[in-house]
Amino acid sequence: MVYVLAVGTFLMLATEFVVAGILPGIAADFQVEVAQAGLLITVFAVGMVLGAPLMAMLTLRLPRRLTLILALLVFAVGHVIVALGPNFNLVLVARFLTALATGAFWAVAAVVATQAAGPAKAARATGLVNAGGMLATVIGVPLGAFIGQLVGWRGTFWALAALALLVTAPIARYVPHDRQPSQAASIRSELYGLRSGRLWLALAACAATTGGVLAAYSYISPLLTDRAGIPSALVPLALAGFGVGSLAGSLLGGRFGDRHPYVITLLAPAATAGILLLICVLAGQPLLTAVLVVMLGLFGLGANPVLISLAIRFAGAAPTLGSSLSVSAFNVGTAVGSWLAGLALVTPLGTTGPALVGTVIVTLTLIPVAALALRTRVRPDPTTSPADATTAADVDNLTKIGADN
Repeated sequence: MVYVLAVGTFLMLATEFVVAGILPGIAADFQVEVAQAGLLITVFAVGMVLGAPLMAMLTLRLPRRLTLILALLVFAVGHVIVALGPNFNLVLVARFLTALATGAFWAVAAVVATQAAGPAKAARATGLVNAGGMLATVIGVPLGAFIGQLVGWRGTFWALAALALLVTAPIARYVPHDRQPSQAASIRSELYGLRSGRLWLALAACAATTGGVLAAYSYISPLLTDRAGIPSALVPLALAGFGVGSLAGSLLGGRFGDRHPYVITLLAPAATAGILLLICVLAGQPLLTAVLVVMLGLFGLGANPVLISLAIRFAGAAPTLGSSLSVSAFNVGTAVGSWLAGLALVTPLGTTGPALVGTVIVTLTLIPVAALALRTRVRPDPTTSPADATTAADVDNLTKIGADN
């Protein structure tokens, strides 16, 4: 079942990033500037930020399997509207509608996966679901661009709509029918989960870690070509390397995150900050820079499955809301990080500016994750699973390592 959900998240992340590869065709078709066509990416991010928690609340009393199926159907309809759209404004509205469905699917899929796996394997299950999204950066986005070149950009959206309809069948077959949300959940109990201070610390970490990585990644192409001297024809290979690294990082982070969540959430951003700093310093070395981009994918997004599982856990009786807010946090971080990186790009720092901005933002991740680790050491959460008993020892080990060094 978890693998079926991973296929769904593959589609969700593919549609978020695929537009970047077909922007020139969209701009030419609607006779708008490429920068204006880029609003299709912006409006999708806004829809994810607002839509994930909103749709989580609106579908609160629906069985989760039904919510997943409805999200896929709305996703498919939104892509059909985009594929048939006669004008740019209608396509913008359809992209926003698609983002609402994407946010709903991603949030509910994470909850279904963690509950099916059980507390001891929650992060691992989340990592597998997340890996579907990471795989989209390796296969989905290049394939979407290829389809766009072959049959036009509208063909890419037709393909995504068809795949979404195909995925509804295994979702209906393998995701168990769950009546519990419709009986027990209420908006009041969901909102009560927002009182958890640990939830907000986890969400802050979600925003910072993704914002820092995407700040650098959003403008990695000019750094590779202008500073590292890598031929533009080889840039897709470097980006695919990032995707492979992020896929491996999601799987490894989820696998080890169940037993050592705070070790992963502390070490991953620390390593990421070091990698980004090395990119700034060694940007003139093409081979080293390419290797560092792969390492950025491996460590940069490796803690995300753990952070999602922590958000779900610390939301208490509001797991769907916690999951949806983590989706919003990731997108807020992406929007803010890429915006600051764009400002840095036109400063004297040039192409290394975004990587430096990313270094600072990722370093800030250490504040909320350290606070979470320390709070767990001082006052363990009574709602955590038996496997979490190891986390206090993890914090002690980290403290001893720091003292020894």
